Amino acid sequence: MISLTSTDPARLDVEAVVVAVRPQGTSVIPVDADWLPAELARQITQDGTRLGVTGAADEVRRLPGTGLTAATLVLTGLGDATVDAATPEGAEALRRAAGAATRELAGLASVALALPTPDAAAVGAVAEGALLGAYGFARYHEQDAPVARVEVVTPRVRDKAAKAALARAEVLAAAVHATRDLVNTAPNDLYPAAFADAAKAAVKASGAKGLKVTVLDEKALLAGGYGGIMGVGQGSARPPRLVKVAYAPSRATGHVALVGKGITFDSGGISIKPAAGMEAMKSDMAGAAAVLHTVVAAAQLGLPVAVTGWLCLAENMPSGTAQRPSDVITIRGGKTVEVLNTDAEGRLVMADGLVAAVEEKPDLVVDIATLTGAQMVALGHRVSAVMGTDAARAELVDAAHGAGEQFWPMPLPADLRAGLKSKVADLANIGDRFGGMLTAGIFLQEFVGSTPWAHLDVAGPAFNERSAFGYTPVGGTGVGVRTLLRLLEQRAS
Repeated sequence: MISLTSTDPARLDVEAVVVAVRPQGTSVIPVDADWLPAELARQITQDGTRLGVTGAADEVRRLPGTGLTAATLVLTGLGDATVDAATPEGAEALRRAAGAATRELAGLASVALALPTPDAAAVGAVAEGALLGAYGFARYHEQDAPVARVEVVTPRVRDKAAKAALARAEVLAAAVHATRDLVNTAPNDLYPAAFADAAKAAVKASGAKGLKVTVLDEKALLAGGYGGIMGVGQGSARPPRLVKVAYAPSRATGHVALVGKGITFDSGGISIKPAAGMEAMKSDMAGAAAVLHTVVAAAQLGLPVAVTGWLCLAENMPSGTAQRPSDVITIRGGKTVEVLNTDAEGRLVMADGLVAAVEEKPDLVVDIATLTGAQMVALGHRVSAVMGTDAARAELVDAAHGAGEQFWPMPLPADLRAGLKSKVADLANIGDRFGGMLTAGIFLQEFVGSTPWAHLDVAGPAFNERSAFGYTPVGGTGVGVRTLLRLLEQRAS
């Protein structure tokens, strides 16, 4: 639960009060914290070096709440960023400081955030960060529960814009949390049919108007010519699914299609992956999870834009029925693909999804996928890639920047297309070793025709196998939801 309050933070009946600090010389200074008792303020500003507080981003330190009703004063670092929520950088600094605090304070029941909130944008950034940081996944074992009650201290409690920003933050955080939950779920519990059931449940639980779910099972996929999804899924005892989640508001101002890769577990198939690290392949459905909950969030916010989500769900397993290297499959629409490597399976299911999406003639198609290991080679574990038609790519980069997610524009060099030539089919599913992320994008480009299109490769950022940071936990991150939702909001406005 999150709420706004204008009560003096020193008098709030909570377990901890959070204050933002930033570096100043060899010490730190509180930011917008004139309410602090003098003794506590001196302890922070004069003894920063002795206490080892730096004010760096992601730093969270606890002090006794001397002079406060709360037992604990928490310092959260803003770093050197300018705190102006009107800028993407300022908003992200607030978001990250709030999220780092609530993440570190798991186990507490109540926390007040006394961070700078001079306007509605700042209120929204603080609330969003706090909620994103207050996440836990306890389906399989007990752990400290996330902070249950968060109060954002602000003078703008009666401001309609601030209340709207808070409400939006709640919807957005719920979408990110639900995406993380799906990514973190064990693959024996989340297989294609189970994912389809989860989509139905999410739509029903949202209570939003204008949402409809359609599920194509293996019989419908076969009849519909979805050779990519069927080919990838044929090695598993648990057959594939294509789920369509459509939000159709009255008087929609446009139509955006979102296509998500949903490989519920990727063993690599016959071209099996090395054992080391294979456990992380439960996250290969992160794109589909992001698409599902972006569509649901758009409906909950009542955006006047039609949004259709396509969840391309399959389990890529080796067996006597699995597709083989040198098999030729037919994608929906008729293009044939020679499968040279069964571990390049994501592009096959996405090809079917893209064709289905384009058939409905949307204004824009955006796909999101944990598509290539080459993405991590190029951009690391925290920066995602954007490819596509020029205007669409620029639009996605702008949306990501405003949302506080790191997406970097990448090219689709025409010369790499030659690497996808096949002697027996329209194209092969892999090309040259170098530039693998770009070659995968070029493969997908074959299935969108002239439709404006952007491709998001989130292979590294979707699943955090390292330490938690800011509002980002270990495991599923929910990357892409904030960017996609901001894209839809910008189109709505």
